[in-house]
Amino acid sequence: MESWLEAALDYIPIWLELQMRQYEQPGCIIAILHRGRIVLDRAFGYADLAAREHLTPRHRFRIASHSKSFTAAGVMKLREQKILRLDDPIGAYVKRLNRRIAEVTLAQLLSHSGGVVRDGPDAGQFSGRRPFLAADELLADLQLPPAIEPNTRFKYSNHGYALLGLAIEALTGEPYAKWIRREIVDRAGLAETQPDMPLAKGVPMARGHTSLLPAGRRLAVAGEDHANAIAPAAGFVSTARDTARFFAQLDPAAPDSPLSAASRREMVRRQWRNPHSSVEGYYGLGVIVGALGGWEWFGHSGGLLGYISRTCVIPSHGLSISVLTNAVDGFAHFWLDGTMHILRTFQTRGTPPQRLRNWTGRWWSAWGAGDLIPLGERVVLANPHLFNPFQDAPEIAVTRGDTGRVALAGGYSSHGETVRRERDSRGAVRAVWFGGSMLQREAATVREIERQYGRKPRR
Repeated sequence: MESWLEAALDYIPIWLELQMRQYEQPGCIIAILHRGRIVLDRAFGYADLAAREHLTPRHRFRIASHSKSFTAAGVMKLREQKILRLDDPIGAYVKRLNRRIAEVTLAQLLSHSGGVVRDGPDAGQFSGRRPFLAADELLADLQLPPAIEPNTRFKYSNHGYALLGLAIEALTGEPYAKWIRREIVDRAGLAETQPDMPLAKGVPMARGHTSLLPAGRRLAVAGEDHANAIAPAAGFVSTARDTARFFAQLDPAAPDSPLSAASRREMVRRQWRNPHSSVEGYYGLGVIVGALGGWEWFGHSGGLLGYISRTCVIPSHGLSISVLTNAVDGFAHFWLDGTMHILRTFQTRGTPPQRLRNWTGRWWSAWGAGDLIPLGERVVLANPHLFNPFQDAPEIAVTRGDTGRVALAGGYSSHGETVRRERDSRGAVRAVWFGGSMLQREAATVREIERQYGRKPRR
């Protein structure tokens, strides 16, 4: 493993632990693969807040719309077997559809360009107000015409992917869950993944949770609902490790995969840009495609009541990252972006020389924490409270053992000023002076602010 990656993997859990504390999230699992090998698999917080059950990496999560990538892989598998063509109309395989819906092609359903309604006239199944639709209920919704003209723009549709599940059943003569598990899940070597609930007895499941608002407290969401006909769009249950492993196998360069390299290249190719979005992003065939700081990625995200998740593969560096959270306001999107920022920063800046490697540690003041991190020829003062801890981070040029200067910082910071480490009688670093600001260990900062501000104010 490259030294920059090893250093980044050491820092990511330290950063995430503070993020969990700061935002009072119930739980989070992160898994990272590098060239097919698990290099990080960590859990933080609780599987069930009320029961105070600690979360482990083996707890299962609802991974929601990640399910679409599995379904898309199933369609591509059938295409490889010459059982279908992507330009086939869905009506060739599924009956009782509106005439215009029946004309929508499999490729348009895969790329969310068929104009199909997102969740039907009553989306209560995604708010806990009704069970997930059975096949007859789904088909009843789809007797209405498309919501917009097909093949005109990207328009996300859970109903569209549910239709693809019905097509798989019609073509294989098997239930979707049985076929997709054998042909995609098992062939990918995923031992902790299944297409829908229920779980086998004894398999640990992370409870979902509501947000703090509007009830003022988090309430448990069991997450045990059967997704029925919506399973091809949102039913899958998995761990971060398995999810990262599956998406790594969708990389066209992956040595092992349930799909051919040609199918994988087609899946990750940009088909449609996401319109009316401040962040540029695209959809392929069952995968989301984007870029961050020059790193091209593909993957998917998922949201089911009580759960938010996201997975990205960075082909140029052989990395696959999955972040699963068990709250409706979970920060999976921000934490995955933050993880990529951290990895990219360590990769870009490189390994520090030996003389800088002890300039490390988390240091606190009443304003919060700062992390000293040696990167290349500088020491960076990262802000672990941010989703990107290296955003506009000051850089320190160490001049000798315990002293340096702020070589680069924003205009409102302490650019050009002195940095020094202060040691106790045993020679251990007890404080870091950054310009005129003193940073110290967390316990010392707690004592200080309790002494200064912990007393009841006078009336």
